Amino acid sequence: MNKLSRFSSMWIVFFCGGILGLHAQVIAQSYYPEQNEAGLMKIQPAIAIQAYPFDLEDVRLLNSPFKTAMEADLKYLLELSPDRFLAHFRTHAGLPAKDSVYGGWESEGLAGHSLGHYLSACSMAYAATGDTAFLHRVQYIVSELALCQQKRGTGYVGAIPNEDTIFGRVARGEIESKGFDLNGGWSPWYTVHKIMAGLLDAYLYCHDQQALEVEKGMADWAYRTVKNLTEDQMQKMLVCEYGGMNEVLANTYAVTGDPKYLQLAYRFYDHRILDSLAMQKDILPGKHSNTQIPKVIGCARIYELTGDSHMDSIAEFFWKDVVYHHTYAPGGNGNYEYFGQPDTFPLSDNTMETCPTYNMLKLTTHLFAWHPSASLMDYYERALYNHILATQNHQTGMMCYFTPLRMGSQKEYSTPFNSFWCCVGTGMENHVRYGQDIYGHGADGSLYINLFIPSVLHWKQRQIIIRQETNLPQTDTIHFYISAQQAQTFTIRIRKPSWAHQGIIMYVNGKLQAVQMDDHGYMVIRRTWHNGDRIDCIIPEDIYTVSMPHDSSRIAIFYGPVLLSGNFGNTEPDPVNGVPVFVTHTFDAAKWIKHDGESLIFHSVNVGQPADVTLIPFYETNDMYYTVYWDVFTPEQWTIRQKQYEAEKKAEEELNKRTVDVLRMGEMQPERDHQFTGERTFTWEAHRRNWRAAGHGGYFSFVMKVDSTQPNQLVCTYWGGDNRGRVFDILVNGTKIATVDLNAYRESRFYFITYDIPEELTTEKNK
Repeated sequence: MNKLSRFSSMWIVFFCGGILGLHAQVIAQSYYPEQNEAGLMKIQPAIAIQAYPFDLEDVRLLNSPFKTAMEADLKYLLELSPDRFLAHFRTHAGLPAKDSVYGGWESEGLAGHSLGHYLSACSMAYAATGDTAFLHRVQYIVSELALCQQKRGTGYVGAIPNEDTIFGRVARGEIESKGFDLNGGWSPWYTVHKIMAGLLDAYLYCHDQQALEVEKGMADWAYRTVKNLTEDQMQKMLVCEYGGMNEVLANTYAVTGDPKYLQLAYRFYDHRILDSLAMQKDILPGKHSNTQIPKVIGCARIYELTGDSHMDSIAEFFWKDVVYHHTYAPGGNGNYEYFGQPDTFPLSDNTMETCPTYNMLKLTTHLFAWHPSASLMDYYERALYNHILATQNHQTGMMCYFTPLRMGSQKEYSTPFNSFWCCVGTGMENHVRYGQDIYGHGADGSLYINLFIPSVLHWKQRQIIIRQETNLPQTDTIHFYISAQQAQTFTIRIRKPSWAHQGIIMYVNGKLQAVQMDDHGYMVIRRTWHNGDRIDCIIPEDIYTVSMPHDSSRIAIFYGPVLLSGNFGNTEPDPVNGVPVFVTHTFDAAKWIKHDGESLIFHSVNVGQPADVTLIPFYETNDMYYTVYWDVFTPEQWTIRQKQYEAEKKAEEELNKRTVDVLRMGEMQPERDHQFTGERTFTWEAHRRNWRAAGHGGYFSFVMKVDSTQPNQLVCTYWGGDNRGRVFDILVNGTKIATVDLNAYRESRFYFITYDIPEELTTEKNK
């Protein structure tokens, strides 16, 4: 979890209506519709699949930033200890641990989730590289989980604190459920899903039959746990984040053919969210981003297996709504993990959690299988280059939880053994699966080339090898070399990217070709291909900008597929002068951003205030300070804006100097960090913020930092017009400092109310 604040000195700021939440969940690898050469799928798609992804084992990466990222991830995976992940699994099954458990979230309420991701990542790493070191780890983990399952005797395996009590109460119909809390547990179904999905991946990528048996045991346990729940009880339970339980159960149905797993997948259907999406309603503002995306992936998988058009309508609308109305320029979404208002994008240190983008790419792959289109892969490429690739420190292999977009910000990376956020879990998987969607094979026998990433495709069905060589985005030329045992006639479809503003030049065996386009944005070449044939594509790159929908003067700058960021090095931008802005008579960035030859270094020329800037690809920023969104002014606007900047900057600097600590109420991790406790308390969201309240006779308390050398104040945020008898006392260390009656605040807006804390309550204290 990124630190939510870096404040110092004299105020305490306590946000009673804190902005958005902080617990992000993810799902492990989906099994996409394949042509099933391995015979692992007993249930075939009920819909017409138009394009099949190639197996990871069919694609090998060549040198590029993607291979660099993959190699850093592979190294990290081999540094991790299966026995440390398995420690709580063994002790909860009555077996002695073989090693100490990892720190971070693996020592907290989400214990066990990382093992599921690790099992998926190692399974995919084996498929992507053929390195048996990963296969042996998969086999070892599966055998250990099988032993734990045998010792328990219920089918369940897990490491969640108090798991037997939590799920025992569920089975009896005793359900207390909030956004991330189910019967006192931290999103327990979410962790169950990670483990089941990891086991399925071990079966699908490594053909480990024992993994399937353990996974089926967990699925049977899940069936027994909820079988007696009424629909109302089930829906109450689903208020708590449940990951992609519907997806993994649908996949269990696909690999076993047992319809009870499909029936159970349908039970994990959140009417509150999914029915609205089916009716094409944007109900996303204020909703936790990555709680919703896995549900929709599950709907997509159910649609593939059943042809249920209701599920199709959910997946199609959701993808368009998120991509076109809730996605930042780099391809990620969410601020403090939550969707905001459509076409409105706040900038903070907690934008673009990694997990939602991981899941949006998975959803994109499903949609592409149904109706291949360049627009789907345009989004995929944008998010892959500019968010997923940018979330890893390529030297250390460590990963981001959030990818900050605040101007002049810096990324915060995980530690090797003491973080294990949800985004570390997805990060383990992200960087070993880059080969997945570079190519696709069409139901009509054609080859789709979706991404321009150096790689080798082994098309086993045709006994053809396609080698793609390119230095894109350093250069604009892509070469495809074809090796074939015999001549074959088929169609190659090459995506025309949305950034190809100047068109594309194509040669086949050195002869200029007239580029023919299909109806879905692909350049089409149909001919008889021979061994040694070669395709050369020249896609000129240029500078262009993407504006904020709600503020056209705030822009992100791209070169070809790559987002450029200002490079401020290891020094945070000067707090006096701030992050540079651009002052120019023209908003055409190509006229004032200049490219340094063949390198990927760019400079602004005579437009930067207070100085011009150097720009590099966002995925290269690592530990440096950077900016990806820039404010652009005309000279006349800048004269006016300078005065406003000075006033705003002064007020913000004063607040930052005086702020000691911040608590965002209703967010899982911030409340844990501040030792939150209470009785008869509940939380929800409204007006794009999370809030918390206590019922009659209830209370909540928390610990915050203070500055013992100066007077301290508490600032609370309330929503006006909340006239429901909200009367309460505020106590500091047991001493009442205020009685509050919210009926006094009658306007429908936020109020920021300051309370003085007597000095004797904070003297010689730091919290």
